[in-house]
Amino acid sequence: MASFYGVKGRKLQRYYRDSLSGFRKWSDEVDGKHGLIFPENIGPNLSIDETSLSLGELYTVVTNKNAWGKKGTIVAIMSGTKSDKLIPVLQQIPSRLRKKVKEITLDFAGNMGLVAKKCFPNAVQVIDRFHVQQLASEALQEIRIKHRWEAIEQDNQAIEEARNNKTSYQPEVLSNGDTLKQLLARSRYLLYKSEYKWTLEQKERAYLLFEKYPEINKAYKLTQELVTIFNTTTDKLLAFTKLALWNDKVEKSGFKSFNTVSRTVIMHYPKILNYFNNRSTNASAESFNAKIKAFRSQFRGVSDINFFLFRLTKLFA
Repeated sequence: MASFYGVKGRKLQRYYRDSLSGFRKWSDEVDGKHGLIFPENIGPNLSIDETSLSLGELYTVVTNKNAWGKKGTIVAIMSGTKSDKLIPVLQQIPSRLRKKVKEITLDFAGNMGLVAKKCFPNAVQVIDRFHVQQLASEALQEIRIKHRWEAIEQDNQAIEEARNNKTSYQPEVLSNGDTLKQLLARSRYLLYKSEYKWTLEQKERAYLLFEKYPEINKAYKLTQELVTIFNTTTDKLLAFTKLALWNDKVEKSGFKSFNTVSRTVIMHYPKILNYFNNRSTNASAESFNAKIKAFRSQFRGVSDINFFLFRLTKLFA
C-alpha cells in the first residue's frame, strides 16, 4: 500500500498509528500495560491462561469460550501472573457479572486457581485434561531421553576403545536402517501418537524400540491408558475409579517421573474430575494464544506493547 501511494512503509505505519487508528486518543485515556477489562464480554464459560507478548513478558488473558476466538473473546488482559495483581483488576468487573460465570478452565498453576476462586466464586474450576496428558507425555519422553544419553555414551566409549586398539568401529544397524542412537532420537514423535495413528515406518520403528527397551513400552502404555480414560469415560464416578487404578499401576511401575505425575493428579483430583461434567478443556485459550502469536509475527515482534494491545483489543474485544 505504501509503494502504491509513493510513501515510505515506515512513514505510513507511523501515520496509521498516530492519526488513522485512534490509538493516540485511546492511549491518553488507558494504559494497557496495567490491565484491560471488558465486562460486556463476560459469559458463563471462561478460560484463563498466560501468554507471552514480547521479550518473554507474560500477560494473563481471560477469554469467553462462547465467542469462539472472534470479537468479544477478550474479557480481560493483564500484565504478569501474580494473583495479588490480577485479582484487583478483575474485581473491577461488577460482582453481579462475575457471579454469572458457571465454569472456568485453567491449568495446574496455583495462582490461576486462586484468581478464579476470588473473582468468580460461583464458577466450577476445570483443570485442562491436555495439561494432565502433557505431564504423562513428558514423563515418557524423559525415559526415552535417559536411554538416548546412555546409547550416546556407550557409542562414545566404543569409538574410544576402537581408537586405542587401532581398529575401525561400526555401530549396530537395525533392520530399519537406524542405529540405536537414531532409533531413540527418531522415536520422539511416534510416542506422542496413539498406536492406530502410526505410519508403517513408525510401526516398524516402534516394534524395534519396544523390543530393545521394554521400559519405554511399559511407559508408553501407561500414557495411552490415561488418554483412553479421558477419551472414553463419560461418568465422573467411573472416571474417579479408573484414575485410581491408573495411579496404582504407576506406583507399581517404579517410574520416578510417572510417580510425580500420579501425585500431581491426586493433589488435583476434584478439578481434574470436573472435566467429566461437560468435557470442557482449555483448548479455546490455547487457540487464542496461537492467534496472538500469529498476530505478533505479522508485527515482526512487538516494540510498542500499548499499541499491540490496542490492536488486539480492537480485533478481539
